[in-house]
Amino acid sequence: MSEKDKLNILTLLDAIEKIARYSAGYKNADEFYENERDFDASMMNFIIIGAMGSRFSDKFIEENSQIDWFKIRGFRNIVAHNYFGIDAEEVWQIIKTHLPKLEKELLDILKES
Repeated sequence: MSEKDKLNILTLLDAIEKIARYSAGYKNADEFYENERDFDASMMNFIIIGAMGSRFSDKFIEENSQIDWFKIRGFRNIVAHNYFGIDAEEVWQIIKTHLPKLEKELLDILKES
């Protein structure tokens, strides 16, 4: 793995950790959405995640096709360009189900390198 790809993984993991921290303690999507600071900070980190998803080498993307890079980049575009149309429940589900899986996959990739 190239150093650039490794740094991208570390940046992704940092953004995932921040979202987990910002969303911790909330019981549901509505409660999380009501806290503008934590919700907005999480949305900014989703933009970072999507941007990093576009910075990996073609080789890295091919070797790690189990990760849906297209969806990751797509969600970044939704957050960045349609911010007021974001569904808080969808964001909540991504945080609670998809981000932990992505984090595990990225950590596994780092261990294998």
